[in-house]
Amino acid sequence: MKAAWYEKKGAAREVLRVGERPDPQPAAGEVRVRIRMSAVNPSDTKSRGGLRVKEMPFPVVVPHQDGAGEIDAVGQGVDPGRIGERVWVYEANLGRPFGTAAQYCCVPAHKAVRLPDRVGFDVGACMGIPVMTAHRCVFTDGPIAGKTVLVQGGAGAVGYYAVQVAKLGGAAKVIATVSRDEQARRAREAGADAIVNRKTENVVEAVRRICGADTPLDRVIEVAFGANLADDMALLEPSGVIATYASDAVPEPAVPFWPMLAKDLTVRFVLVYAMPQAAHDEAAGWISETLAEGRLKHQFYKTFSLDEIAAAHEATEAMANVGKVLVAID
Repeated sequence: MKAAWYEKKGAAREVLRVGERPDPQPAAGEVRVRIRMSAVNPSDTKSRGGLRVKEMPFPVVVPHQDGAGEIDAVGQGVDPGRIGERVWVYEANLGRPFGTAAQYCCVPAHKAVRLPDRVGFDVGACMGIPVMTAHRCVFTDGPIAGKTVLVQGGAGAVGYYAVQVAKLGGAAKVIATVSRDEQARRAREAGADAIVNRKTENVVEAVRRICGADTPLDRVIEVAFGANLADDMALLEPSGVIATYASDAVPEPAVPFWPMLAKDLTVRFVLVYAMPQAAHDEAAGWISETLAEGRLKHQFYKTFSLDEIAAAHEATEAMANVGKVLVAID
């Protein structure tokens, strides 16, 4: 099969290779998926670049957690009737050497989720990390109906879906922060009721103006925990919740214990790879239902060929780009 891989960590153009590798065979409990579209997530590029872990987890790594295609073979114990089923795949690379940046990928059967017939493989490839993370952030601390929610980074890969998940969950008001006009347009497209440009506005003052000084936030979905913690604390009501999935700008933030204690705040750390299986299953069920009903919007930046995978990784690393980066598998 044709695949992309790396044998050491480093810059995309220095370590990524494309060529032929042996076709994988599904083990017991697994399915093999003929990948049609593979998605690039920030965690894929960070893993390849050695941002947090310098050592190689395996001698050879075929990258990418998310993708979509058709099941073409099954292992022992898996219903053969699934052969031919269109699916989206999540966490293909978690604890395993071979992800979706290849013509074939084997995953545990439950990680290949049926893709509704009218939904394209490009959409399917976006569902794993971004939507599962958004679903967990929005719902893990209880129903969102009637709540006021702030989505920090409302045009990002997770934030764009978090706005939609909150609105579909019945949130009374969803406010999104952005840093430029294109992001504002995308956040409005996702359904945000109000937009705050964090580059040109004071976030605390703008949110209070939108909500009213006596109507604090119930929830914050946070992409930059350390950088935004002071604002989130100022805006949240007592017993409010910050659900955070990233803190790149301030990777080891100081936590102001007593002010947070005084408000009885909850900080929910969300890492899709560490979520319990029940949370994955709940998210997958929600995604399947919502996709079948055509209720989710999606944003794409560009689709690259497998031969252009280094450029795809670079596009994902470029902070200026808005929308999902995909790799079409020939």
